[in-house]
Amino acid sequence: MNWIDQGFLLSKSKYSENSIIAELYTLNKGKVSGIIFGGTSKKIKNYLQIGNRLHVNNNSKNDKRMGHFKIEILNAYSPFYFDHKQKLSCITSAMNLIKILTAEAQANKKIFTLINNLFDLLNENNWLKRYIFWELELLKLLGYDLELENLVEKGKVDNKTVYFASSYNEKKYVPNFLIERDLEVKDINILLSGLRLVGDYLDKTILKPNNLNYPNSRVVFLNSLK
Repeated sequence: MNWIDQGFLLSKSKYSENSIIAELYTLNKGKVSGIIFGGTSKKIKNYLQIGNRLHVNNNSKNDKRMGHFKIEILNAYSPFYFDHKQKLSCITSAMNLIKILTAEAQANKKIFTLINNLFDLLNENNWLKRYIFWELELLKLLGYDLELENLVEKGKVDNKTVYFASSYNEKKYVPNFLIERDLEVKDINILLSGLRLVGDYLDKTILKPNNLNYPNSRVVFLNSLK
């Protein structure tokens, strides 16, 4: 089966001495995998940076067999961040979340658009705050809306507004910016607490029930921010 599409590179792994297996999230096919012959050559290898947007021509005998990809570069996003460890780590973590959480060959154009939006928000001054909401939007599109506004209670501590979610054995505080979205946040520790909260929800609600490990790429990303 032959088709042409465009997609973001999610992962790559060695297949043979000269070839690799690439996994893309495409506009019309969703998440797909294919062999790129000559993928280790210098010319093609430079295109194959995680997060780059590629034109892909797929050739396969049938839908059940992995096809062969011929690729061309459309947008080389990742090289712009080679000197920015945190943003490059963010891209890797985000692409890995797409890889882990999406189903094979199930198109979702909203997720494709969300990936595209990632490279816009990375250019903003408040990129980290916006990225946290990017993750929440991804989970929502996958059917796991955290709905924080409906879960938290509002209170006062030392005359300051706080938000918290209560269970039978604990009270968990939620960073204010996750509820009051227009708040400006400059404290990296507050942003980290937001990322950890989303990570806890991801782990307990999606990963563990599906026997999936917490992605190391996200741990590396969080550590790069400290």
